[in-house]
Amino acid sequence: MDAKNLLEQTIDLKASDLHLVAGVPPMVRLDGDLKSIADNAILTPDIINEGLKQILTKDQLERFSVNKEIDFSLSFNEKARFRVNAYTQKGSMAASFRRIPLEIPEIDSLGLPPIAKSFTDLRQGLVLVTGPTGHGKSTTLAAIINEINKNRASHIVTIEDPIEFVFRPIKSIISQREMRSDTHSWQVALRSVLREDPDVVLVGEMRDFETISAAMTIAETGHLVFGTLHTNSASQTVDRIVDVFPENQQNQIRLQLSSILEAVFSQRLIKASAGGRLVAHEVMLGTTAIKTAIREGKSHQIDSIIQTSLEAGMSTLEHSLASLVKTNKITIETAQEWTVRPDELNRLIKGSL
Repeated sequence: MDAKNLLEQTIDLKASDLHLVAGVPPMVRLDGDLKSIADNAILTPDIINEGLKQILTKDQLERFSVNKEIDFSLSFNEKARFRVNAYTQKGSMAASFRRIPLEIPEIDSLGLPPIAKSFTDLRQGLVLVTGPTGHGKSTTLAAIINEINKNRASHIVTIEDPIEFVFRPIKSIISQREMRSDTHSWQVALRSVLREDPDVVLVGEMRDFETISAAMTIAETGHLVFGTLHTNSASQTVDRIVDVFPENQQNQIRLQLSSILEAVFSQRLIKASAGGRLVAHEVMLGTTAIKTAIREGKSHQIDSIIQTSLEAGMSTLEHSLASLVKTNKITIETAQEWTVRPDELNRLIKGSL
């Protein structure tokens, strides 16, 4: 197996991911679907081991041997970068490669709503981009961060595992820190970031109590913080944040979160009728009504507040899906696959948006 040739084919096909697993041929993800790469034989453990040794450094191989898995980024022939997870399954090596374009896309080119660009005007607070794995959260955040980079002089600090998009300073200073190569842990990096005079902080993934707590503290001290969570809606995002804290701290956390949360942007990448994928989204903004619901522990009211706040720039996922159906960008069947409120979706499609 020529690993470099497979990466080249992944780029040429414009696939989002490449998977190498013993027992099947190399597979790529095209427009959300897994497909085998033509003219490639079924992989064996030995073939994968030899192929991955072509791209892993000695240090990475040693870490893989100890930990049985490793995350790292890979630059490839000045054509693309890949976020790589090499792991062990059934005693043999396997790997997943996520393709990352070298050029950071413009916000407008991603099909995001106009409200997304307004996040770049914020000077403090917490903005979260959420959604399932592989649905464009990192790309959306990169576009937002680069918009800030192009328009104002700020010190932007990113903390990532691994670094995905590489930013080139335009008006801003950008410090990109990667786990292990630039810092020993999320906790240490987030604790020290306040001593680095940041204006904007990007937390690659708010994955646990420590990272969520630190990100909230950074936002509370007057900085603009962007982060990601693997949640499916705004209300679920609020509950996830509160629930990682001990019960005796949750009232205080609700108060803290209500004072700093500026927006939750939840997105899905779904199949477009004309091919490719489009963004469907839910937007929650930190209005007085939303902040009150968070502070009083009434996250169950958030969905209804969003539904009645469309003029303020908020949007439910169903409103976004219905709009895509009405403009013939997706089919009704595709919308129905992704909705969490089928009756509301049908009402919006049949009625006026």
